[in-house]
Formats: sequence, structure tokens, C-alpha cells
Amino acid sequence: MKSYREELWFNTQTRQAFINITPQVESALKKSKIKEGLCLVNAMHITASVFINDDERGLHRDFSELLEKLAPYGKDKYKHNLTGEDNADSHLKRTFMGREVVVAVTGGKLDFGPWEQIFYGEFDGLRRKRVLVKIIGE
Repeated sequence: MKSYREELWFNTQTRQAFINITPQVESALKKSKIKEGLCLVNAMHITASVFINDDERGLHRDFSELLEKLAPYGKDKYKHNLTGEDNADSHLKRTFMGREVVVAVTGGKLDFGPWEQIFYGEFDGLRRKRVLVKIIGE
């Protein structure tokens, strides 16, 4: 069995953002030369997420609005922020949206359902962060 590892780096211009990373993951898959296997895509920071969904702006606004209702930003709202941090809401948002995804690789392509795309969700941006792409198979 072969394996391939690549890191994707992001530095968003806003505190929260959703970025379609499907093209970068497909590029890594092509470089791996793996035709059958699994592709793991993992946010390597505890205030960021990787998830699969539709690439539709209204849906992304819905995610933002829902996440803000569930975990609103605010320094004095959370015990974690008593440590001097201001990102407790970002930790919670990451938990809601998920840490990673695994996609089957079939015939050298990501084996998606209709409309599925891979997204990087940033909840405490304005600094450099990374995503791990790990592909295993034959």
C-alpha cells in the first residue's frame, strides 16, 4: 500500500471563512498516483474545520448564522476566555462543523455524491493555519 501526505496552508483575511478546497485535494490526489483507497482531509488547528457539503453561498451564510446563534463571539461569554483568549466560540464552532473528512478514492478520483465538495472552515482567522491531506491506497 502507498501513502501520500501534503499540507495546505491558509491565512484568511477575516475571522470566519469557508473555502472550497476540493481543487487542492484533487491536485494532491493526482500527485499521489493512488487509484483506489482513502483520502483523509484534516484541519490541524482546534479553531478550524473540514467538512463536506454543497458549494452554495446561501448555505454558507446559513452555516455562519446558525453557528453564531449556537456559539456567539464574545470575550466575556466563556470560561475559556478567562485564560486571556478570545476564541472560545471558535473552538465550539469547530466541534459543531467537524475536524476531518474521509473520502473514498475510486479510479483515481474522489468518489463524491451529487454536489459534494470539501471545505475548510475557519473560525479564528487572520493567521496562518494548515490542513493535512493524507491519501492511502494502491
